[in-house]
Amino acid sequence: MIKTDILIIGAGPTGLFAVFEAGLLKLKCHLIDALPQPGGQCSEIYPKKPIYDIPGFPEVLAGDLVDNLMEQIKPFQPTFTLGERAETIDKLEDGTFVVTTNKGTKHNAPVVAIAGGLGSFEPRKPLLENLAQYEDNGIAYMIKDPEIYRDKKVVIAGGGDSALDWSIFLTDVASEVTLVHRRNEFRGALDSVEKVQELKNEGKINLITPAEIVGLHGEGKLESVTIKKSAAEVEHITLEVDNFIPLFGLSPKLGPIANWGLEIEKNAIKVDTFDYQTNVPGIYAIGDVNTYPGKLKLILCGFHEATLMCQSAYQRIFPDKKYVMKYTTVGGVSGFDGTKKEAPKAVIKAID
Repeated sequence: MIKTDILIIGAGPTGLFAVFEAGLLKLKCHLIDALPQPGGQCSEIYPKKPIYDIPGFPEVLAGDLVDNLMEQIKPFQPTFTLGERAETIDKLEDGTFVVTTNKGTKHNAPVVAIAGGLGSFEPRKPLLENLAQYEDNGIAYMIKDPEIYRDKKVVIAGGGDSALDWSIFLTDVASEVTLVHRRNEFRGALDSVEKVQELKNEGKINLITPAEIVGLHGEGKLESVTIKKSAAEVEHITLEVDNFIPLFGLSPKLGPIANWGLEIEKNAIKVDTFDYQTNVPGIYAIGDVNTYPGKLKLILCGFHEATLMCQSAYQRIFPDKKYVMKYTTVGGVSGFDGTKKEAPKAVIKAID
């Protein structure tokens, strides 16, 4: 059985940053993730997607953010169970928890932090009769490598941040970018909406609104799409394309975690914002997987939640120790390769 101080379920950015905050308090972490590598959606779905709201980084690719987080936590030597899904949780007589994966791997810890992001998820697909025929043959629901679209004619459908951000990004990659949305108004960030309008005025993006894709055509591979511009117009537009990317978001599911006796609201875990603990003492939920009044699903917010969670976890693990964390500095520890590395540590003032 794998034993640790904090067992983190989910190795996305929030889970990885929790390792750093726990490490400052000299708490060891082990992470479980169903994906074969750390990073969550940032690694699996959009490693090349630029992120703009990480402090200190005007722009950082999602994959690079994960690489930086992995480098940041390396001195604290976290361990991982990857490619396995957390399936069940049991509380022992000593108050600690045992989490068992779908492959039977058991993990024991006094604190469990669920950082599962959106949980398991599937892309929301447009209702088109022959959609499945072109999946992986011109249609994709996420962008992992933008270079696939180099010098290609691309149509993106959607009105959220992903559709806007990728439309902007691909103007420097694809030969032609068309953005189709069923409304004139977009749900994404105002800055991104303004940027799309600028690129439209410069002739770098074809913006078609209000409109929707109503037909897919091609022999074996997608060759064109039919666009219905509005209910008032009889004639439709047929556009030659190499790739169609519907970005309508993800349909999330909590999976087995939904059966752990936690309080659930709208497919998310309710927490106390004092320390992001669930209704089960010792089990916390941080990042996109949780919900509370005023919740924002931002990586930035997940980092904050991870920080407060670790402070509470320390008090739970060491109830007789009281302290005030003042600031961070550096101290030497051994790295993975056996060399001496400078690792951050917390400067803590003990309270009698």
